[in-house]
Amino acid sequence: MTKIIIVGLGAGDINQLPLGVYKLLKNDYPLFLRTKEHPVVESLEQEGVAYFSFDAIYEKNQQFTDVYEEIVEKLISEASDKDIVYAVPGAPIVAERTVQLLLERREEMGIEIELAGGQSFLDALFQAVRIDPIEGFQLLDGTNFNKYNVQLTQHMIIGQVYDQMVASNVKLELMELLPDTYEIYIVENAGSAAESVKKVPLYLLDHEFSFSNLTSLYIPPVKDERILYKNFTYLRQVVATLRSPNGCPWDREQTHQSLKKYLIEEAYELLEAIDENDDDHMVEELGDVLLQIMLHAQIGEDEGYFTIDDVIEAITSKMIRRHPHVFGDKAAKTVDEVLSNWQNIKQNEEGREETRFAAVKKGLPALLQAYELQKMAKKFGFDWQEIEPVIEKLKEELDEWLIEVNSGVNKDAIELEYGDLLFSMVNIARFLSIHPEEALIRANQKFVRRFQYIEKKINKAGKQFSDYTLEELDSFWNEAKENGL
Repeated sequence: MTKIIIVGLGAGDINQLPLGVYKLLKNDYPLFLRTKEHPVVESLEQEGVAYFSFDAIYEKNQQFTDVYEEIVEKLISEASDKDIVYAVPGAPIVAERTVQLLLERREEMGIEIELAGGQSFLDALFQAVRIDPIEGFQLLDGTNFNKYNVQLTQHMIIGQVYDQMVASNVKLELMELLPDTYEIYIVENAGSAAESVKKVPLYLLDHEFSFSNLTSLYIPPVKDERILYKNFTYLRQVVATLRSPNGCPWDREQTHQSLKKYLIEEAYELLEAIDENDDDHMVEELGDVLLQIMLHAQIGEDEGYFTIDDVIEAITSKMIRRHPHVFGDKAAKTVDEVLSNWQNIKQNEEGREETRFAAVKKGLPALLQAYELQKMAKKFGFDWQEIEPVIEKLKEELDEWLIEVNSGVNKDAIELEYGDLLFSMVNIARFLSIHPEEALIRANQKFVRRFQYIEKKINKAGKQFSDYTLEELDSFWNEAKENGL
């Protein structure tokens, strides 16, 4: 079985190269370099060491994944009938995707992989920026950088910042988390005589700087707590602090039951912001709704029953399970097919009640609950096909209610008939594709606008409401109506 001996060229020049690695590079094995852009290579050239580099592959491919795949294919081909040495910058096992690919395929290709050492760039970089990694650090790949992987409270090292395009992508991702002027460090040739450390504001990261395979970035941990306000973990800490023994007396006293009314209030305030098409207001109200969720989760954690992690896991699992057309192999090309799949999956989930109306939540406001109950009944064929009978049913319910009102005897009967009347109105709304909740919200808003118009008229006249008759107030109402309010 042939083998590929993988060595690291280290983080500095040839003077820092281990003797064993140096001997392998000077041996008679065919030598392949991932890149010749490294201080050690210049010294090897002066000593007459022959090699083949893969730099040309970088130039012809636009994606790094394609580069790495092609390098691995060529190495496997070369090693099919002889032992070879493959040299990479730094250490073979640190930030080297080609090495990982070779290790994954060694058995499949029938090739032995031997790791022969080499100093990682990390030690040199820690020394260059004067940090102790025991404080906690992240090592991230610049070619596959994503803001969601970032821990702002730790030292952050971003390797493989090969060129300006990679640097630009890293900058844009970081600017979603950090101020534009946040100071970062560009480290080049760490550990060599040509070592360079430049401190720059984040927004200048990809401006007028040269980048190479020996360029890394160092992002200091965030000390200003205000920068962490966007961080979910920090929000969790804030809520936990509010509920702690040294926190807020009001927050400590809250229970799931006592918070119910606030969740409803915040949800309706969010609906108002949506109707206003006010993005800033929506951000505020979404935050208020999220706070309610965080408080309930923190109460669950304090009592030892569940945490916000359980909440997130539950909804993530549900979304993946109920979207097999996205995360699985089931097809659903239309909204109707999606909804049908959703209902089938929901009904088959373990622990679901058998009753047809189990899916209609008992905690919904009555208007919404009536709407959902009627929708559910329609799915099983319990519904009129035309609107005329629905209107007749409304008239029937109105007559029955008026009979009870006129008799004035049984208050409970008046309430029951009034409920039937509302239920029929919801049915008509559904037939006309009107959502009753949204319609009532708009009616409430209209009432407020017109009433505010009356208030302004009265205030402008320097009078009080009691100074006007109902007929006079009604005339102001009609003025508001004529003015389109």
